[in-house]
Amino acid sequence: MDFRYFLEIVPHIINAELPALTAHAKMAPLERMEQLNYIDLDKKDIKTAAVMMLLYPKASLTHLVLIVRNLYDGVHSGQIAFPGGKYESEDVDFAQTALRETYEEVGVHPDFVEIKKDFSPIYIPPSNFMVYPFLGVSQNEINFVPDPSEVDHIIELPLSVFMSDEIIVKVKMTTSYAHEIEVPAFEIEGQMVWGATAMILSELKEVLKSVIP
Repeated sequence: MDFRYFLEIVPHIINAELPALTAHAKMAPLERMEQLNYIDLDKKDIKTAAVMMLLYPKASLTHLVLIVRNLYDGVHSGQIAFPGGKYESEDVDFAQTALRETYEEVGVHPDFVEIKKDFSPIYIPPSNFMVYPFLGVSQNEINFVPDPSEVDHIIELPLSVFMSDEIIVKVKMTTSYAHEIEVPAFEIEGQMVWGATAMILSELKEVLKSVIP
């Protein structure tokens, strides 16, 4: 998608209604949705985080940046994700968390990102995090500088590829709550994006589909 055209539809994205759970459910493992029915979020000591869905031009085409996390001893080891991380007490709000973490993880200064819209928060049972996604736009091409302590490498995903239904697949995976279950995923550069990241991507995709003629 031409970036100039994308900028023309940004006002429509801002005004679009969020499909929330309807979109999340399309890319959620059935077991995840069933599990959420039995969790009382008001009684849990939930941690909070924020992520950035950053769209920007590359060779005049609109791209979305994703990161591949390093391998570590944790539930999200090696997974594809958005730049983002845990809310810190010095953060004014979750938007600042997303901006700060994007700077720390991929080297994009907050001054070069305009937050256009906050998307539906999503709870991640395995890590007990409520994640707040934000849509950000950079007007200029970006020279990413990934933090080697957190990021293995960066994926620059053309928006036209993201909008194709051909990248949606079903795969069998062993998760933190089930063994060898079939889960929906986005296949991106030969890797599977599933779970919370896929659910957030699903809401972004549904919003974009609702405003693109």
